[in-house]
Amino acid sequence: MKRIAILASGGGSNAQRLIAHFQGSNAAEVVLLAGDRPEAGVFTRAWELGVPGYRFTPAQLRDGTLLRELQDLHIDLVVLAGFLRLVPADLVRAFPGGIVNIHPALLPRHGGRGMWGHHVHASVLAAGDAESGITIHLVNEHYDEGEHLFQARCPVLPGDTPETLGRRVLELEHAHYPVVVENLVKGLAS
Repeated sequence: MKRIAILASGGGSNAQRLIAHFQGSNAAEVVLLAGDRPEAGVFTRAWELGVPGYRFTPAQLRDGTLLRELQDLHIDLVVLAGFLRLVPADLVRAFPGGIVNIHPALLPRHGGRGMWGHHVHASVLAAGDAESGITIHLVNEHYDEGEHLFQARCPVLPGDTPETLGRRVLELEHAHYPVVVENLVKGLAS
């Protein structure tokens, strides 16, 4: 059975969906929730679902402490779920093709440093885009530039605000992210 670690920075609705999806699965299990913000609600969600949490500092992300923790736990796949920091190159190299992220827009548009949550949806609206959606992609050393695995779309409606658009995009995230991650797990070599 493959072992998944989730990295998160925020409230954790995607992490919660992923944990619940893999409970009782024969393909994989979520064995760790790791985050860089001690106050993040994601820790409570993970704890309530029986997944241990690991808090790390930005320095521990950069100096290899988090990487060693993941290796010690024999992690097969790292899943970013609202994780806002750039993944260091040594961590990317340690998991070739084994770190996945979800972005709340149709990349390559509206991606890069600082493009998360409300900022992404405001950018989509300011650009006058007719549609938005999600992009699930592999992670490399740059924000939002890894190979695309999946995209799903939704319309931008007249009168949309970043909040209303964000709700529709989040529905896509919840519907598709666990399924794409499961397919990725099944494709990993034994």
